[in-house]
Amino acid sequence: MDNSRLFLYAALAFVGLLIWEQWKADYDPKPEPIAQQQQNQQSRNLSSSQSTIQQGSDLPEMVAAPGQLNNLAGDDTTGKLIHIETDVIEAKIDTVGGVIKSLKLKKYPVDVAHKDDFMEMLYNKQDEIYVVQNGLRSSNSPAPTHYSHFTTAQDRYELKSGQEILQVPFTWVEDGIQVTKTYIFKRGDYLIDVKHRVDNQSAQPWAGSQYRQIQRSRPLETSKILYTYTGAVVFNEEIKYDKIDFDDMESQPLQLQSKGGWAAMLHHYFLSAWVAKPEEQNLLYSIASTKRYPVTYTIGMRSENIEVGSGTNGEFNSQLFVGPKLVDRLEEISPGLELTVDYGALTFISKPLYMLLAFFNGIVGNWGFAIILLTILVKALFYKLSEKSYKSMARMRMVAPRLKVLKERFGDDRQKMNQAMMDLYKTEKINPLGGCLPMLVQMPVFIALYWALLESVELRQAPFILWINDLSVMDPYYVLPVIMGISMFIQQKLNPAPPDPVQAKVMMALPLVFTVFFAFFPSGLVLYWVANNILTIAQQYVITKRIESGVEK
Repeated sequence: MDNSRLFLYAALAFVGLLIWEQWKADYDPKPEPIAQQQQNQQSRNLSSSQSTIQQGSDLPEMVAAPGQLNNLAGDDTTGKLIHIETDVIEAKIDTVGGVIKSLKLKKYPVDVAHKDDFMEMLYNKQDEIYVVQNGLRSSNSPAPTHYSHFTTAQDRYELKSGQEILQVPFTWVEDGIQVTKTYIFKRGDYLIDVKHRVDNQSAQPWAGSQYRQIQRSRPLETSKILYTYTGAVVFNEEIKYDKIDFDDMESQPLQLQSKGGWAAMLHHYFLSAWVAKPEEQNLLYSIASTKRYPVTYTIGMRSENIEVGSGTNGEFNSQLFVGPKLVDRLEEISPGLELTVDYGALTFISKPLYMLLAFFNGIVGNWGFAIILLTILVKALFYKLSEKSYKSMARMRMVAPRLKVLKERFGDDRQKMNQAMMDLYKTEKINPLGGCLPMLVQMPVFIALYWALLESVELRQAPFILWINDLSVMDPYYVLPVIMGISMFIQQKLNPAPPDPVQAKVMMALPLVFTVFFAFFPSGLVLYWVANNILTIAQQYVITKRIESGVEK
């Protein structure tokens, strides 16, 4: 196999990988539901006493009580919105349900041109919904759901200078049962503690459970070029990391007994997740509300019952994370939560590459230069393999005129042509696979680096130099894609010319095709490709000149 053909195949394979990822997102058959045998086994491990998790027909009521389904859509609220502000978030909590109706990330503007227009993670709009909900459920006693009316002492809560914790309590009272729902915000953190304290001043014992859920509609816009997963994920030590996408929720609602773990909704760079206590038994569930507009999808967890005797109190605790996919912080919060930074099948390569990228950024303070340094390091690690490949290409380039003569001599007799080529390779001590294998070994690393760059929220709105002020979006002036196309053209000139005229024409068109294709890629990915190409050209040029001058054999 000549190396120019290999280069063509490798380039087309990379494009094919991107197309394949998008095709899977749209048309891939959905995985089978979690085996019933596994659910039954986990169910047997749970207590069969009164504290057993309630499951079955009452789950849809957590999403909407009869007649309340349409009340979730739109911006109208029947309660008062309480404003919350810390150093990193702005939130609005509705006194109806005591639930967060809006949450903005102050360190993540919508775009670089509007620094004061913060990204809104949670919202409740006419055509699009993304909210978190929580409450208590009891079959025999009063309990506040996310439709119940709460009261609070203030209309606004703000984390003051020098203050590390901000507590926001909401109170609900009915028939001698008082529930205080408290949100605890911390400085510099996107993790929120949520507590329900049940004070039973009635004459009867109170028994109930807590539920926590995330509800959203499908995104109105998705990238057709760069696919990243948007949907739900659940995790515990038994099932590990399991994606439950929107189609899964419609075809087979999830109901799974779980110990600890978390339930989350993901989209590119950001996530929201309810995190259970490690020892807590829960029912993980999903619900698709297809008879409403917009259609919504819910992922949640419900705890086992606890009993609060007359004159006593009890407490439910949980944690809510709403923010960016920062690997180090996610690792601290809960096992497996860092997997929401989805590098795919090559995580074992992508994650170390990301760590190196972060290390270089810590040194130079610029993610663009960090990408260049990482590219140099990767090229250095594969220097010897690349050297063998380029030496093979250089020798192939030297015998290219003789191969052309053989083609003219034998014409369409491919058998004689191939035999003559093999004799020539043997005489010149050329291994036709010498340039293939080193390149094939490196391809998984290049693909893993692609995913590491694509999934890193740190590159979002990260400036490089001059006109590039956001490495996560396309180059506004297409300078990097053009440089990349030119570098691909130069690489072709250093490679042996394909003997097949049709293949030669395809190779000539390839730089133009890739220039157009990469024009819509995030500039950080194009920067990596440009840096890699320039280093490759330098290395290949030096080796080719040495071979042609006879310095190296």
